[in-house]
Amino acid sequence: MPRLIIQTENAPRAVGPYSQAVKLEGESLIFVSGQIALDPKTGDKVHGGIVQETRQVLENLQAVLEAAGSSLEKVVKTTVFLHSMDDFGIMNEIYGQYFKTDPPARSTIEVSRLPKGMKIEIEAVAYV
Repeated sequence: MPRLIIQTENAPRAVGPYSQAVKLEGESLIFVSGQIALDPKTGDKVHGGIVQETRQVLENLQAVLEAAGSSLEKVVKTTVFLHSMDDFGIMNEIYGQYFKTDPPARSTIEVSRLPKGMKIEIEAVAYV
């Protein structure tokens, strides 16, 4: 099955040997790599705690989906990685502002560390 690599300047560059997203042609599925709170223009970490980080992560996720011909409304599954479950309530509130109706299936996992000292990372699976 042919793969199409998705790359956009409206989201941060990958910080390792991976693609921002991969779209499966013929299946209309998009697998978006975990997005962290980097400013796509500068590549710098967004400061301001879990609120600002969550917003930036979701903006980055949205940009990658749009580059693939999709949108947040077409996300079927997300995985949220949190550095601390103490941030779950705040993250959930911001997340709900982006997924207002019929939100996707989701897992939320507390992890000991995230790239570049981030508090949150979100990956997604969507369709076109």
